[in-house]
Amino acid sequence: MDLNEIDLLFKELVEGQKKRMLALAKEIIPSIIEEDLLQPFDFPLLENHPDFRYEEGVLEGLLTARMAILSEIKSF
Repeated sequence: MDLNEIDLLFKELVEGQKKRMLALAKEIIPSIIEEDLLQPFDFPLLENHPDFRYEEGVLEGLLTARMAILSEIKSF
């Protein structure tokens, strides 16, 4: 597997995690939309929900790992 394939895998993982977060957020606040997840601090129910915060952390980890892969790709 080359770095470009790994980047595609990370893209899929990130998109899957975003969908997971949106589904969880909709359980907490049914009227929420995807764009609202960019600023969850505007929604105290999300900001203070431990499961949502955990999933948000997973997303941040995936994004960080993807940035590391992109950095490696650009260094070649």
